[in-house]
Amino acid sequence: MENRHAGKPPFQSKRLRMDSTQPTAPHHDNAGYRDDNDRPPSYNQSQGLYPTVPQWSPQPVVMTSTSVPEPVRRIEPKSNRKYVFCVLVAFALIVFILLVGGVLIWYFAFFQRGLSCESAIDLKASQWCDGVRDCMGGEDESNCLRLHGTDFVLQSFSATSQSWRPVCAERWRDDLGRASCKQIGYSSTEFVSSTQTGAGSLGTGGYSKLKPESYQPGDQIHSHLRDSRTCNSNKVVSLRCIACGDSETGPSARIVGGTPAVQRAWPWQVSLQYYGQHFCGGTIIGQYWILTAAHCFPSEPSDTSILRVYYGGVQLSWMSSSASVRRIIVHEDYNIEPQANDVALLRLRRPLTFTQDVKPACLPNVGVNLNPERNAWTTGWGTLSSGGVSPDELMQAEVTIYSRDRCNQRHILDQQVTETMICAGKLAGGVDSCQGDSGGPLVAKEGGLWWLVGDTSWGVECALRNKPGVYGNVTYFSDWIHKQMQSSRS
Repeated sequence: MENRHAGKPPFQSKRLRMDSTQPTAPHHDNAGYRDDNDRPPSYNQSQGLYPTVPQWSPQPVVMTSTSVPEPVRRIEPKSNRKYVFCVLVAFALIVFILLVGGVLIWYFAFFQRGLSCESAIDLKASQWCDGVRDCMGGEDESNCLRLHGTDFVLQSFSATSQSWRPVCAERWRDDLGRASCKQIGYSSTEFVSSTQTGAGSLGTGGYSKLKPESYQPGDQIHSHLRDSRTCNSNKVVSLRCIACGDSETGPSARIVGGTPAVQRAWPWQVSLQYYGQHFCGGTIIGQYWILTAAHCFPSEPSDTSILRVYYGGVQLSWMSSSASVRRIIVHEDYNIEPQANDVALLRLRRPLTFTQDVKPACLPNVGVNLNPERNAWTTGWGTLSSGGVSPDELMQAEVTIYSRDRCNQRHILDQQVTETMICAGKLAGGVDSCQGDSGGPLVAKEGGLWWLVGDTSWGVECALRNKPGVYGNVTYFSDWIHKQMQSSRS
């Protein structure tokens, strides 16, 4: 595998590859994708929340006789037949009681448990998102709010029904919206609006409604919500926590291979640099946050002051705006082989000021259509061919997102694309990311906004036929991303 990491010390990156004509040894770049866009709270997925109830079939009781059968039909006394009948009834009753007892033991041992804190404490399912902090790290009360679809509908996880429910807009206020955004992980200074929208099909399973008691600053919002079958207004909360996904200038028309990007087309693109040397790309997702690839940091520098994030322009030689990094957060399950969980976050020391040239991309909401076989765009300052030279201008390329099953076909990437990855490119070749593009964005437009689908990860050389690039699956990482943002809120 070859990481799409271009720099020398201490990284290697991937770049936008275009029409590679000089194949070299296979190498990989990191990337990801997830067919299932729905994400529940941070449960222990290996145990499962709703295991299948075992099914038993009654087995016939076969009675065998050791006596020699008589040539004529034997008539047994009535008392003997009654005795046998009573024995059979008693036996069936005992079996029934044992089966019911087994089901109850299984239910309470596995169904009502199965949710584990990081401190190894097992909780009942009803204790998750119930407003009471049972885990030492508080993970049972994190990821209890989320946003759904391109309308950014606020949903709360119900501990009672074990389901996600839209929040009814009755008696809702802006201060509750700000608190909800902060609970999700955004800074209060990023808050945009709290409005109403139609519930649509989201309300078929019921709603979450505000309880009568008053909210106090610092309270968990979901602890002030209760289940309700109805919402009189049929209006639910639409919450914009950050002004994301807006591009002043759309990408140029259809491209082949790649073209230079114009100013303000991709205002979330950043360059990661050590001592003024570009080595990886990244994406602005918040005033304090940059999302990039884990493989950009094979070893975490002891002094983060040597790392700078440059932003706000398309030419490296003219980019003057930069930010310092307070913390590098590499996914704890990142694995160099096979490049699983290739995602990292940079926490900036000071917030970025959003302008027409500096804006965040949207993190994917549940329910946003980012399915395979759709077009997306990848950008970066990576080399223009495998092992080639790097441009000074930001390059852009339109690619196709493919399904994991298609990417894993033997003649394509042969089972190397896992659930933490997405593959995208052109199976005919000629369009791709390449060394130096690592960590940069793969974005797709839906509902008038640009959504961050992946971070550039690995590939087999650049732009080869049947060798699309691979990206970290941002949808798969959503819970992890929000958890880091929550734990480091400003």
